[in-house]
Amino acid sequence: MPVDTVAGVTSPAQPAVPLDAAPVVAHLTRSGFVESVHHGSVIALDVAGSAVVDLGPTDAPCFPRSSNKPVQGLAMLRAGLDLDGELLALACASHSGEAFHLEGARRILAGAGLTEADLQNTPDLPYDEVERKAWVAAGREATPLAQNCSGKHAAMLATCVLNGWDTATYRDPAHPLQQLMAQTLEDLTGEKVAATGIDGCGAPVMAVSLRGLARAFGTLASAPEGTLEAKVSRAIQAHPEWLGGTRRDVTALIRGVPGLIAKDGAESVYAVGLADGSAVALKIADGAQRARPVVMAAALRRLGVEAEVLATLDHAPVLGHGQPVGELAAVGI
Repeated sequence: MPVDTVAGVTSPAQPAVPLDAAPVVAHLTRSGFVESVHHGSVIALDVAGSAVVDLGPTDAPCFPRSSNKPVQGLAMLRAGLDLDGELLALACASHSGEAFHLEGARRILAGAGLTEADLQNTPDLPYDEVERKAWVAAGREATPLAQNCSGKHAAMLATCVLNGWDTATYRDPAHPLQQLMAQTLEDLTGEKVAATGIDGCGAPVMAVSLRGLARAFGTLASAPEGTLEAKVSRAIQAHPEWLGGTRRDVTALIRGVPGLIAKDGAESVYAVGLADGSAVALKIADGAQRARPVVMAAALRRLGVEAEVLATLDHAPVLGHGQPVGELAAVGI
């Protein structure tokens, strides 16, 4: 397999996902006219692991991006990391950059005798628009702490300190921590990592299929009490605002469906696991985040999920002169 110029990063000879084969899964209509469409891949597995929805190249590998984070959180628990509750949810988070998120990341670091100066994730402004505007208005610059992956990076550093692993190279795909994360992802998905790349935050991102990703989330959400998998799920369910933020659709979805865990990812990946072991994983082909919650709500309805929150997610209004004149809605699911 070819190797990129970054040491240890592998990529297949051809694009990993045949995105041009993905069907249309959402229409944006304005005044009765279809103005835009989104293509995507969606798989919904029932409790027996059979596909209720299977659209697009769901068996081809893709980068789940931050949807891998709950599995990475499990890997860190397997390595002995002693986090629970909101801090474990933050370790699995793409947080909004709210004050409590930043303080939580500092708490994880302090518990390992570290500071934010030890973080190696890419400096950025807060993810949340409100927080980002306030940050800029205050004249503050981009920092690793404000970047949405700082909770995961703080937890990765704490795991390294606990195990005596080198903290200077924790982002290297060959590092023991990253090797453990790859093994844990393979354990839960039931498939080999197909490629390894560099995520936006600078850490490795590992490719699996959407089917495998759905399988992993179903396993996490249905894990027996007392297991490390259940510990991850309970932290996410109890503290969804730490996984996302106070104004995030992923937070609303977790709050609105008992027993559900979810994780959104960059380039419009989304994965959900339910308490009975059923699950959904999807990717919008053009990476547009606006279609992600709409398509997820439709897929969850196909699994028989009924919850008030789905009515707030399964369409997005399209405005004309400030008034609703159309909507973004799922099709073909």
